[in-house]
Order: sequence, then structure tokens, then C-alpha cells
Amino acid sequence: MEHKHKKGNWHNKPHRGHATDSHKSFEKFIHPDKALIKDISIENKDQDFSLRGRIDKVVQTGGPTVFFISDGTGTLAIKAFEKAGVRAYPHVDVGHAIKVVVTIGEYNDGLEGEVRDLSALSEKESEEFEKHLSELEMERAKIMPPEFLVSSPVLEKLKERFVKAAIAVRLAIFQSRPIIIRHHNDADGYASGYALERAILPLITEQHSSSAKASWEFYTRAPCNAPMYEIDDSIRDAAHSLANVAKFSNKMPLVLIVDTGSGEEDWLGIKHGKIHGMDFIVVDHHPFEKDVISKETIVHINPFLVNEDGSSFSAGMLCTELARFINSKDAEEIIEIAAMAGMADRINNPEVMQEYVELAGKKGYTRELLADIASVIDFVSSKLRFMEAREYIEVIFGEPMEKQKELVSLLAPYISNLEARGLQIVESIAEHEKIRNVHLQTIEIEKALPRGFYPKPGRCVSLVHDLIQEKQKLDKVVTLGILSDAITMRSTDGANFSVSELIIFLREKVPGAFVEGGGHKNAGSIKFVPSKQQEVLKYVKEFIKKRN
Repeated sequence: MEHKHKKGNWHNKPHRGHATDSHKSFEKFIHPDKALIKDISIENKDQDFSLRGRIDKVVQTGGPTVFFISDGTGTLAIKAFEKAGVRAYPHVDVGHAIKVVVTIGEYNDGLEGEVRDLSALSEKESEEFEKHLSELEMERAKIMPPEFLVSSPVLEKLKERFVKAAIAVRLAIFQSRPIIIRHHNDADGYASGYALERAILPLITEQHSSSAKASWEFYTRAPCNAPMYEIDDSIRDAAHSLANVAKFSNKMPLVLIVDTGSGEEDWLGIKHGKIHGMDFIVVDHHPFEKDVISKETIVHINPFLVNEDGSSFSAGMLCTELARFINSKDAEEIIEIAAMAGMADRINNPEVMQEYVELAGKKGYTRELLADIASVIDFVSSKLRFMEAREYIEVIFGEPMEKQKELVSLLAPYISNLEARGLQIVESIAEHEKIRNVHLQTIEIEKALPRGFYPKPGRCVSLVHDLIQEKQKLDKVVTLGILSDAITMRSTDGANFSVSELIIFLREKVPGAFVEGGGHKNAGSIKFVPSKQQEVLKYVKEFIKKRN
């Protein structure tokens, strides 16, 4: 027998907005039997509506039971009271389709419905409703792909992947599925994560208009300290998400890994997350030896997958374009991020970079300001480490722009002085040797820089690598920043270097070092067993010799 609960005859209640009211109110009238959640607003306070929806979440408070229902157009919190702390309507739960009559009210700056009549749909009604709901959610998730901000065959080749990723993100939002963005802890990584954030958060807020905290409940952005999605990251994401499933009836999340994620070293973390019900999208521009990631993800976006060089687009550039596919309206506000990200990652794609810089210029961003913003982000990332720091990051990215400029003008000179100090230190201890026609420059980082020093080792290596080219007019240079268990590398095109090929070479020559790492052709890093440091260094030099 169908369980049903009623409180009064709701059809006899007056509804503001009938023909007897003013013409202005009449235009806002929603038929009580044909209401959709997306149409209900605070202007409908104290009105009654009959809704059909699927229960996405149940929260038992010390007072009422709160159900979060979705009808495919939005999500609404509805509360029912049996006794203080007692579960109301125990016959309905997450995943059930219901019909309910609610009186619209306001709670904690959000909309809320007070249940007057609630019952579960019959099996046949539920099947019909779920089919309609799925069709509606998929229809809302579809996009009309916008034009790319710049002209590029690389982007055109990736367009279908952009569309697929955008639809998957939008569908997750409309299905009340949490989204986690994992990005590399540098300027390009932050640019990637933030560009997507500015597209995703408005859609989450719109979907959950009845909840003022939805943007926190259904969205997380977290930096990855290593340039990969490590098993540690995956375990933390899975553990936190599983706890939210148990405590709050949340769904397992969709995870976007950006500015990393394409390599074999990311496979374990992704597979681990999938076991727990997480799904993944990867947006990256780093090379990989073998594509083991695409089959584990909803979609994998990387120029190398379409036979293009990933050094022609940074992840921040790709994610700015993807953000516009996800939400073409709100993402237009962050078009300057592509230029900043490309400059920060030193992208060698002059025509495309010029187009992005010109777009940024229309919003008042000069090349100098973009470079300073990139420096500030790199500096701040070293201090924030694993913190999301959403509000602070918003200011750095120009929300508002006046405050951004004030912050950058304060920090940029300070950072410049730190970099000058770091450069002076590493230059003073750099050792030089000639390997055939290549100039090799090595810096023992741990002897030069104290722990926690800024600039970070990678930045120091870049600075001294640029300096020697400028001072000595060299075009065949390799610079190594050496730690006890790692080497950070930079090289010029003329040095005929390759980080990925070096890793293959070292694994063959020094198998006991268990070398792993990655990066671009001329810039990257490797890790190895500390006891094998000297042997690894010996074969790095042999690799340079063999190729020149």
C-alpha cells in the first residue's frame, strides 16, 4: 500500500499571481501543478507547488529531515518534520522518485520547501520519470561548441575531446555529482584549475539555487605537489569522498586532473579512484612514453594524442578553451588566463601567444602585468602547498582586478629580489664542463639552497640556465639542478636533449636506480634511489655525449 502523508488541503490555499492580482504579479505566476524547480524563486515564498523529483540526498538534523530532490531542471531542499531528530518518511530514500507538495520558504539565504504532502511514485511512474529525467539532464548537458579564442590546427584536432569533456562536466553538475579539480602546483597548473573553476561554479550555484553552500559542497580544487596524480592524492580524494557518501549521501565525484595526468605514473592513482566509483578527465600537455590513461578516463585531452607537440599549448591555455565549452557565458571573464599561463610555461607558439596576449590586452593586461601575475602565483603556490585558498586565489586572478593589481605591485618587486638572490647563490656554485659541443652546467641544490628557500629549485635552475645563454651567447646548453634523489633539467634546442628519451636510457643503464619522471623535451625532472645518484649522473653525461 502506498505510504502517503497529508497536511491540509493545499489546493484551497491562495496563490499570489492569479489573474485577480496585478499584471506584474500575473507574469510571475507558476501553475502549482506544472512547476519546475528552475522556475521557483524567492518571489514564490509562501506559495504551494506540486513537484516530482528524485531524491539525491537525505540529511537528518536534530529537528526535521531534509530531502534534496532534483527534477532535471534544478535541485531543491525540502524539509519534513515528524519529531525532533526522527526520520520523516522512512519509506523513501536516496534514488527514489517521489511526488510532493511543498510550501516555498527561505532558510540560510537559500530556498527551501516545507513538505505538506509526500508519496513515492509507483514502479511504472518511477520508470517513466527516470527516463524523462535522464533525457532532460542529457539535453541540458549538450552544448553548442563556441569558436576557439585563437586559430590553431591543434585545437581543431582536439575539438571533439573538448565537447565530450564539457558534456561530462555539465552532466555531473546537473546530476548533483561533486567535482574535484586536481592541478599541478605551479602557475600553469593554477591557471588551469582556476579557468575551469570560473566556468563550473556558476553552474553549480544555478543547479543548487536553494543552497547557499552548494559551491563548497559540490566542488573542490586541490593542488598536487608532484607533477603527477600520485596514489597519495587518489587515496585522500577517495577517503574524503567516501566519508561524504556515508555522512551526507553524496555521490562519488568526477575528478579533473589538469597540467598532469597523462603519464604511466598517473595510472595507479586513477585506477585506484575508479575502484571506488570516481571518474576522471585528464587535460595535459606533457609527453608520455605510452598512452595507458585514455582507456581509464571519460576523455583524455593532450596534443600528443593527435600527433601534435604539447609544448605548443600549456595546460592553462587548453583549460581556458575548455572552460568556454563548459560555460560559454561565464568563462568569457577569464580569457586573459590563457596568455598568462602560456607566458608562465614559456610556450613556443608565437602566433597563438600573440593572439592570446592581444585578447588579454583588451581587458587591460599588459605583457609585464601578466608576467608579474605568473611570478606571484608561482611564489604563492610555494607557500600555500596543498591549501585550496579559493578566495585568496580569486584575488590573484583578478577578482577584483583593482585588488589584483595592488597585490601584484606589492609582491612582484619582493619576488624579483628573492629571485636575484637565488640566482646569485646558484651562479656562484655552478660547475661547468664541455661534453663535445654541449656546455653542461650543474648545481648541487642542497649545498646552495636551504630547505624551503624561494625560488624553488626548478625556478633557480631556469634562471641560471637563461643567464649563461645571455652572458656567453651559447646555444647548446644543458643545466642540471642536482639533489640527493632527483635532478631538474633544462636544455636548449641546440643541445639535442630529450627528457623522455633520457629516462628510457637511464632505466636501461641503471635499472637499480628505479628512475621515474617526466616533463617536456627540454625541461623536466627525474627521481631515483639516492644511493645511485653518482651513477645516474654519470649516465646523464653519457646520454648527452651520445647525442652530440
